[in-house]
Amino acid sequence: MSVILDSDAALVYQAFLDAGRPAYETLTPAEAREYYRQARLVTNPDPPLMKSVEPLAVTTPSGTIPARIFRPRTLRQSNGLSPGLVFFHGGGWVIGDLDTHDVVCRKLADEGQLVVISVDYRRAPECKFPAAVDDATAATQWVADHAQELGLDAARLVVGGDSAGGNLAAVVAISARDNRGPAISGQVLVYPATDFAMTHPSHHEPETSILLTHNVIRWFRDHYLNDLGDIENWRASPARAETLAGLPPAYVLTAGADPLRDEGEEYAKRLTDSGVAVIYQTFPGQFHGFFTMGKLLEQANVAARDIGAWLRALP
Repeated sequence: MSVILDSDAALVYQAFLDAGRPAYETLTPAEAREYYRQARLVTNPDPPLMKSVEPLAVTTPSGTIPARIFRPRTLRQSNGLSPGLVFFHGGGWVIGDLDTHDVVCRKLADEGQLVVISVDYRRAPECKFPAAVDDATAATQWVADHAQELGLDAARLVVGGDSAGGNLAAVVAISARDNRGPAISGQVLVYPATDFAMTHPSHHEPETSILLTHNVIRWFRDHYLNDLGDIENWRASPARAETLAGLPPAYVLTAGADPLRDEGEEYAKRLTDSGVAVIYQTFPGQFHGFFTMGKLLEQANVAARDIGAWLRALP
């Protein structure tokens, strides 16, 4: 597939190249985390004002997970309760945290007029698969169990995330369906990783090896998975789930210059073929990671507004 970057995306990519940005696979996980944290300062847009932003301590079988709850100034309510989005940050299960995705969560809360709970799940390589999955699943259950005291409607909980977070959101939705978990009313999958086999054509096109390169994906995979046998496990590769029927409505977003493009598109199609209501949106001239770069890329803000409109339209 021929990929041509939008003019602003091409300028941003060139700026990263000119800055001598080190490749993540040449860094330790700790170094990569700090580098990613610093990058947000020049790429994140100005955050919308919130009514409140507060820390949360989410209790799970593996211990207490830090989280953050965002309440926008305009909030949809029914009988005093609001819809909620449980959000999982991207970063290849290795990097990323509450701060790297703070602005994204504020924008989604503002645009969707709902409460967002951002979850700081355990990261690899210190905690390998399925630690992040266990945390995401347990945190979603905790939010549902504590919905009343959080001012949330437990029947209107959405899960979502970008990249690795999109993977976790997809897995949480499947797990909730199969294990009598919370009633998930929707899933927001922003360029999700759905299949660790990495055999889709977009994994092998030179035009997609931009910022999130093929080598970086392998670096993330090798830190996250215990061994290649985990690839077949649907909790690592949700596309390997036997069926996607009965899952909640989904908003799936992909970028053209992204190694994960084809697996995201295929997952959206499989959801649709399984009878799930899907909105599929692609940004052909953008690269992986653009969604958090609203200061530099207007398409990131377009995407946030589009997702917000979809969230507001959910029952």
